[in-house]
Amino acid sequence: MKSHRTPRKKKPRTMEMFGENVFSLSVMKTYLSESAYKSLRSTIVQGKTLDRGIADQAAEAMKTWAVEKWATHFTHWFQPLTGTTAEKHDSFVTPDREGGAVYLFSGKELIQGEPDASSFPSGGLRATFEARGYTAWDPTSPAFIKESEGGSTLCIPTVFCAYHGESLDKKTPLLRSIAALSTQVCRLGKLFGIKSAGKRACAQLGVEQEYFLIDMEFYLERLDLLQTGRTLFGRTPAKHQQMEDHYFGAIKPRIQAFMCDLDRELWRLGVPSKTRHNEVCPAQFEIAATYEELNLSVDHNMVVMDMLRTVAERHGLVCLLHEKPFAGVNGSGKHNNWSVTGPDGKNWLAPGNNPHDNAKFLTMICALVKAVDSRAALLRAAVASTGNDLRLGANEAPPAIISVFLGDQLTDVIEQIEKGGATSSKQGGTIAIGVSSLPSFPKDATDRNRTSPFAFTGEKFEFRAVGAGQSCAGANIVLNTIVAEALDEICTSLETAVAKKKNFNESLQSVLREIVRKHRRILFNGDNYTDDWRQEAERRGLPSVAGTPEALKALLAPETVALFGKYEVLSERELQSRYEVYTHAYTATVDIEAACAVTIARTMIAPAALRYQRDLGETLALTDNADRRDVSEVGALLDSVASRTSALLAGTRQLDETRCNGGGTSALLSSMAALRAVADELEGLIPDDLWPLPSYADMMFLL
Repeated sequence: MKSHRTPRKKKPRTMEMFGENVFSLSVMKTYLSESAYKSLRSTIVQGKTLDRGIADQAAEAMKTWAVEKWATHFTHWFQPLTGTTAEKHDSFVTPDREGGAVYLFSGKELIQGEPDASSFPSGGLRATFEARGYTAWDPTSPAFIKESEGGSTLCIPTVFCAYHGESLDKKTPLLRSIAALSTQVCRLGKLFGIKSAGKRACAQLGVEQEYFLIDMEFYLERLDLLQTGRTLFGRTPAKHQQMEDHYFGAIKPRIQAFMCDLDRELWRLGVPSKTRHNEVCPAQFEIAATYEELNLSVDHNMVVMDMLRTVAERHGLVCLLHEKPFAGVNGSGKHNNWSVTGPDGKNWLAPGNNPHDNAKFLTMICALVKAVDSRAALLRAAVASTGNDLRLGANEAPPAIISVFLGDQLTDVIEQIEKGGATSSKQGGTIAIGVSSLPSFPKDATDRNRTSPFAFTGEKFEFRAVGAGQSCAGANIVLNTIVAEALDEICTSLETAVAKKKNFNESLQSVLREIVRKHRRILFNGDNYTDDWRQEAERRGLPSVAGTPEALKALLAPETVALFGKYEVLSERELQSRYEVYTHAYTATVDIEAACAVTIARTMIAPAALRYQRDLGETLALTDNADRRDVSEVGALLDSVASRTSALLAGTRQLDETRCNGGGTSALLSSMAALRAVADELEGLIPDDLWPLPSYADMMFLL
């Protein structure tokens, strides 16, 4: 007799594999005692202090699980000021004094490590002879298994600090800033009657990561890509992104195979990659993950960048994460989508159906407006780099002028607040397509502004200025801290009013109205690319800082030192160290690019130009001697090649002398630009079989 029960469906393989290489809470529960699990869970979920008494049991559980996954080594995985990740591998193998060995991993090894700190950038926090540095376990970000062809390694996310406790990494100040933000959000929650005792608030983050892919063979033939991550020379092809046909276009089979492989690897590591698509420029793509707690999301984005490179190589490709690998077309960035979950477990940037009635939401919006306007220069400094200097303000990247886009609905509410109080909200309505078989659908209350650096996009703010190769930590350290400061000032005003027995709602309206009146200059809903906006921004007194050297000065401003000191995010010494590290990285990068440009121009482009010049001369001589035909055009081509070759050699010598004589980054960048212009003209004259570098057309289209 047949059963009438519905057959049980098998779970998709993707569901089974998700997080299989992560020491998650569900895995911990299997390997830990009930008491140890509850203790560790309270640390991870509620932010309670880690109980060191369970360290040995946690280490044993983690080791047992990792060994079952064929791991032989462990590493404290941390994020130094290089902007990348670092790891030193130690094996679990320990001699047993009987001629054999056992796998051991202690609580001390789990909680604390000691990598050599002398060779990491410290900006003066450490001297070369002072080598001691410490890594300390961050239990709020789960350990994971990194697999390689030779074996597997247990990676334990950690902070990295110096002997006297100064931060040498990006995670430590990020965690401090998250704590500062939580304190102020919970404080505001208490004023709104929300039970906040023993609870915490947390920032949420979703990262959209842009990147380029090119064939490995082309990459290996480009010394500039190998050494600097971007093309220092390259003529823009006739067709690139003008037709706008690559964006969201059908994904090529080779790229689709790469993307599928990438998703599988990320899912196994617990990274919730969600979206993949072609970007605007040929050979440019994007991957986006769903929202997570900010600290975990930053860690996961570092994993994404690492895995992009690893999986690309597996497919005979190279992933370029430089902000501007190709001139004249779109660069790559990250869209840093930020929101706040309060102690009530709700998103405080969700406007609801009637934003004007949502006091928490309006308070958060006003706090963000106040924060961004008051600390715009600091936000700009957080995304400063050589690559981002080339990207910001061009080809869909936001300009260096920081402004806030709120959209029509919120702008209308803000204007009502300024006039005395919000009483209504514009509704989105519906969009009618005009095709009878298709339904109308609800229209969002606000459009998206692709040119704004800081835009409200529904239930979050999107900070679009972060560079593709940068860690999201820097931008979010600043964002968390400046919002904490704004909320602190709002709460202080409201607490004072409450203490004086003033009406809370009236006091709140007064505080928000004052914020809007003082800081509305930062609001702009138009096209941020236009000259009119640049002039308007200057009239409003908004800072416009184009270059990294000037932008980084904001880190040393007395008001910055006071801000980070007050909320215990970064000390004055730690800020000074970051200024030194990032300034050195900028000057070193420009110097490396200049040296590489000289090498390519002198040893690759000039020989090709001289060879073609010789060929033209021989052709001209042979033709002239043969039959006295009109060879004026050949002569003109020879003159054109010869004059540009001379200019190339002169430009190469000038750049080399500027570099050797310490001419400074501004002079180097100017000389590099002049040299490139001549070289790119030569590329348009010299036959393809003589030109020594793969062309833009080859790299962008041959995938």
